[in-house]
Amino acid sequence: MPAASTTLRMLAVSVIASLTVTGCQTFEDAGVAMGRSELVNDLAARLDRALELTYSADYQLPGGQRAAIVQAQDPARSTYAYPGGRLIVTPEAITRCTTTGARPECTLVAPPTPGSKPTVTLFGEANRQGLVTPPVVVGLLTAAALDPQAVIKQSDTTVAGHHAACVAVESSSGDFTACVTTEGVLGSFTGPVDGKPMELALSDYSATVDEGAFEPPAGAGVVDRRPGGS
Repeated sequence: MPAASTTLRMLAVSVIASLTVTGCQTFEDAGVAMGRSELVNDLAARLDRALELTYSADYQLPGGQRAAIVQAQDPARSTYAYPGGRLIVTPEAITRCTTTGARPECTLVAPPTPGSKPTVTLFGEANRQGLVTPPVVVGLLTAAALDPQAVIKQSDTTVAGHHAACVAVESSSGDFTACVTTEGVLGSFTGPVDGKPMELALSDYSATVDEGAFEPPAGAGVVDRRPGGS
């Protein structure tokens, strides 16, 4: 499994494992009680299951900007497109592209070893440019579940025509709201990430992908920094 899928799967598993040993703390919403661990386990499991899907998800960002997450299987590969850039993860390489200039520029580096410990730096630029990635949401949910002072409320909604489960979290580290669709796709997010206000909402979802999404933009300048690369 390539880096992006391995990264999110390991994070989701770590959430489930950590919450299994911390026990449950209940909260009330519309007369229904649910344990913290049960709620986070459900959302993390949805995100985890989505790693086995092929799909394209388009997102609306503030100011009319857009972002997208595209992933496919056999072999597993993924792309995170955001204002000013693109991150592509395949079994052959991690490709980081900047698209702010007259000509896109991309750099290829070796993919992480499958099964290696994930690093948040893989998704750092995407997050900074407004695309809140699923691993970040999993981390925020984990922190909220482990914070005894956090107030967590659950609700349901529809995002881009898809049913989604949502949590609204109030905590000392920052308030946020996150929704995950039944398919396991991140439906929406509002809140701070590393102190920066973030907001995105799913605008379109498809179970098909454009294979060109896993290639550098047309006409891009490419620098190959993989061992043995040119």
